[in-house]
Amino acid sequence: MVLSEYIVEKRDNMRGGDGQVTIENWADGATLPPHVRFSATMIFPPGVSIGEHVHEGEAEIFHVVSGVGEYNDNGNIVPIKKGNVMVNYDGQKHCIRNTGSEDLVITALIVTNEA
Repeated sequence: MVLSEYIVEKRDNMRGGDGQVTIENWADGATLPPHVRFSATMIFPPGVSIGEHVHEGEAEIFHVVSGVGEYNDNGNIVPIKKGNVMVNYDGQKHCIRNTGSEDLVITALIVTNEA
């Protein structure tokens, strides 16, 4: 399947974070493969963040495409930059913040544990 355009949405204060995150969804839920709940490119302008949260029954994988920021991995703050990959496993908490002067661009995939 080939999609001609992203499904773009903007989320203010996502999960209690700061500012507005732009989400370019790669597909809607009806066209995603089984076990994939979310697949998108996320754009964080300078200072924008997603608030701390936990995924239950699923895992989230991030890949930094460009920019710099920080990733809170269960309370451990880690600087992130282009090329970094982060995995948030079932039951763990995390958040992301752009700490740079340019957009932080991340690809994200959420996969469920359901059989």
